[in-house]
Amino acid sequence: MNTLKNTISILLFVLGIQFGNSQNILVNEGYTPQDLVEDVLINSTCANVFNVSVSGGNFATGEKSFGYFDGTGTTFPFQNGIILSTGKINNAPGPNSFLSDDGGNMGWDGDSDLNDALGLSNSFNATILEFDFIPLGNKISFDYIFSSEQYLSNPSSGQCNFTDGFAFLLKRNGDLRYENLAVIPGTTTPVKVNTVRGPGTICPPANAAYFDAFNDVNHPTNYNGQTTVLTAQSDVIPGQTYHIKLVIADEGNFRYDSAIFLGGGSFNFTIDIGDDRLVANGNPLCQGENLVVNSTQTGATGYQWFQNNIAIPGATNATYNITSAGDYLVEINYGATCQTTGTIKIEYADVLIIDEDTFTLCDVDNNQDGKTVFNLDTIKNELFTNLPTNYVVSFFEIATSTTALPSSYTNTIAYNQTIYARVMNVQGCYTDFPVNLVINTFDDVITDEELGLCENEPITLNAGTGFSSYTWNTTPPQTTQTITVDAAGTYVVTLTNANNCSKTKTFTVTASGIATIENIDINDFQENNTATIEISSTSLGDYEYSLDGVNYQDSNVFTNLNAGEYTVYVQDKKGCGIVFETFYILDFPKYFTPNGDGYNDTWFIKNLDKRNLENSIITVFDRYGKLLKQISGVSEGWNGTFNGNLLPGSDYWFEIKLTNGKSVKGHFTLKR
Repeated sequence: MNTLKNTISILLFVLGIQFGNSQNILVNEGYTPQDLVEDVLINSTCANVFNVSVSGGNFATGEKSFGYFDGTGTTFPFQNGIILSTGKINNAPGPNSFLSDDGGNMGWDGDSDLNDALGLSNSFNATILEFDFIPLGNKISFDYIFSSEQYLSNPSSGQCNFTDGFAFLLKRNGDLRYENLAVIPGTTTPVKVNTVRGPGTICPPANAAYFDAFNDVNHPTNYNGQTTVLTAQSDVIPGQTYHIKLVIADEGNFRYDSAIFLGGGSFNFTIDIGDDRLVANGNPLCQGENLVVNSTQTGATGYQWFQNNIAIPGATNATYNITSAGDYLVEINYGATCQTTGTIKIEYADVLIIDEDTFTLCDVDNNQDGKTVFNLDTIKNELFTNLPTNYVVSFFEIATSTTALPSSYTNTIAYNQTIYARVMNVQGCYTDFPVNLVINTFDDVITDEELGLCENEPITLNAGTGFSSYTWNTTPPQTTQTITVDAAGTYVVTLTNANNCSKTKTFTVTASGIATIENIDINDFQENNTATIEISSTSLGDYEYSLDGVNYQDSNVFTNLNAGEYTVYVQDKKGCGIVFETFYILDFPKYFTPNGDGYNDTWFIKNLDKRNLENSIITVFDRYGKLLKQISGVSEGWNGTFNGNLLPGSDYWFEIKLTNGKSVKGHFTLKR
């Protein structure tokens, strides 16, 4: 880095026309310590400063590490002020063309107070400006910039923690410990290279809002980077004696010089006349509220109040009654040439404009009891048109309650309830705002339906009457009470009533059709005769079965059937039609009574011809296996005789050889 900066320095010397002194700060070592404090830093006839001292590097050349700087005509933020450095201030003016790296091997010590303030043990090359002062006001402040060669734009990872230290140490006479005023605003963190650094290097950024820039060559100072203008400030007690010690030092070794620039005339004594009353701070004045501000100071000879930098006619008392928003300043005079100031900024809470205070929801659960869940966060965002972002709105069930409602709130009074919105973090400027919660219901009972779509027969879906609107999930959406469909599917209609509440009704439409009876599987000549109705696999419907056309069952099996003729009815449950078919159950008589009365005089098997079994052979035997009679399926049967003789009442046996290959054996009774 030294080689690069020296090369650039030679080039800039050759091209000096382009970079004249007007672009860079100037330094002056001729000011006395008293002049630096009274005429440069404070620059006010109000200054009551004494015991001023400065110490720094004891260079053999007689050069100094402190003095005056002039930034007039440059881009440097300060026009002039004091510079305190860990090296020669003659190396501080720009351009940023070489490494300022002074103070080695000359016995230049650090500072124990700085070590205590920053927790160090190895400071070197300390430059110190200190003095006593008696403040007029109750607050002091001054502006400064911290610059350092250690702000490297391309550091190695090992250089990220190198940092010089400085502190602005203040204590009241008699106090034992100093307070460090050189801290990051709102914190107690000291300002250093590794606590204020911008992004763009391998070193992590820190509090980047307070970092100004990494400098290129063309900069008014010969430092690699600097902070923004920062303000050191503290409360003080007017009339008390304070000691301030401004100190900067290298940490670890003498390498890579740093400097503090103190803004000329920035050391101010001001009066704290109260906190700003701002909307952003949550403490504005309420509409119509006045605020009396008191700036009374011992020894003051006169006062003048200003609003927005305009003198207020007649406002020459120590107190002033503020009645409108603005930036207020009071000038406090101590004789003809000494003056301090106090400032306060006043804002008024807005008159809140209600955008909507009635919120309506539908009861969405099944019991329709007029209670539902409200999102109070949503209501909060819709309640006012001009609610500042930092205001907090909470809701309460009654105006006197102190327990805020949860964000998800279920009303406790059915159908209509008033709750209260309370604007928090404002000085009691607002009364509670009533908010009306309205809950509408949808009382109609909606039942889903399942329907069949018969072949080649479109079906009409009817959502019912009495609703204000209908929206079907068709493409495009249809909005009529009825729609006609010709395809199976799930059809959903959203029904909206007069209260603008909605429910949905679902129509499940399945393809269906009239049945085709493919076979009737009969199992007869049994103790439990059955018939199983077999439907063609091409039939689409869901079917039910009946033997009388009135009473239907889901099962396709009929049991415990007596011998005889039956008609089975197969009905599509979706209404696509009914088919029927006749079948016969065969069985043998368990007895017969051949007494000539014309009733049950012969034993025979009915309806064999109806099953195409008329050619079956039936053989009758006595109990000893003697063949008594052989008849066909269409004969008149056996009359209970053998060779013309009446056989006695008894059990007789038979075998039926059916033409379908089935054989049935059993016995029956002849009764005389």
